Amino acid sequence: MAASTASRLSPPRFRAPSPSLHPPIRRSRFSPVRVAKLEAVLSIGTHLIPHPRKAASGGEDAFFANSDAGGVFAIADGVSGWAEKDVNPALFSRELMRNSSNFLNDEEVSRDPQILLRKAHAATSSVGSATVIIAMLEKTGTLKIASVGDCGLKVIRKGQVMFSISPQEHYFDCPYQISSEAVGQTYQDALVCSVNLMEGDIIVSGSDGLFDNIFDQEIVSIISESPGVHEAAKALAELARKHSVDVTFDSPYSMEARSRGFDVPWWKKILGAKLIGGKMDDITVIVAQVKTVVVPEDEGGDTEEQKGNEQGAAAVVASAE
Repeated sequence: MAASTASRLSPPRFRAPSPSLHPPIRRSRFSPVRVAKLEAVLSIGTHLIPHPRKAASGGEDAFFANSDAGGVFAIADGVSGWAEKDVNPALFSRELMRNSSNFLNDEEVSRDPQILLRKAHAATSSVGSATVIIAMLEKTGTLKIASVGDCGLKVIRKGQVMFSISPQEHYFDCPYQISSEAVGQTYQDALVCSVNLMEGDIIVSGSDGLFDNIFDQEIVSIISESPGVHEAAKALAELARKHSVDVTFDSPYSMEARSRGFDVPWWKKILGAKLIGGKMDDITVIVAQVKTVVVPEDEGGDTEEQKGNEQGAAAVVASAE
């Protein structure tokens, strides 16, 4: 279309800008100006193998994992002794994990794993008890942990275990446990700690069925050889399962037992025998890798660029099914 008469006859109001040596800054189609920041997130892989004699029922471990808002995961190991009282030990651990997942976005929880444990425990009506660990990654890269009992967690950085939590126990093979009974422990007895993580750090967490049957150097080796967190979790669980049924394997569990004074009878010692072997148990493994995402500050947390594949939706696992 031809220009109007006024536009053709009127002198220009502004001088045309001189050509720039630098190309113009390309702006996003979403907003005139964008200021980006880095946030930490977890890419999470999981695997559960039940006790050989409990495979049909799915075992007594339960867990959940969620990569939203940085990332959170939890494991509960049902105490098998309740079976002697005709109580299914899996019911308590499964309900505890369901409640933990349900309260995750509760305003009172406010990204505090100890408060999440308190609310989940208070809402659990099943009879039983369980050891439990809950870990939450802040967007700043701080991992916050609340643990009751002997579920474990280790952080691997550049091929070295740089952080590990210690188990809580009354005596050997009798860990602290969250319980439906007043004699059990509560969220106030939890080991609460935090650790600052870096991009690329690997978190390995699991029930005692993992750490009773596998050494740190084996964990580091499998992590270094695995292409991703899902493959690593599966490989760790399968190796722990293999060791657990090997009566000739001198496992971390058997070594700890001997250090606490448990061993074969004296007459077997004379013949050179010693207490060895793996420990058959439910085995739950969670492997998580710290990654970063670029988030524009004026987008309220929407992700613009993401490194790696994250597991976005919450997953509550009640059994090996």
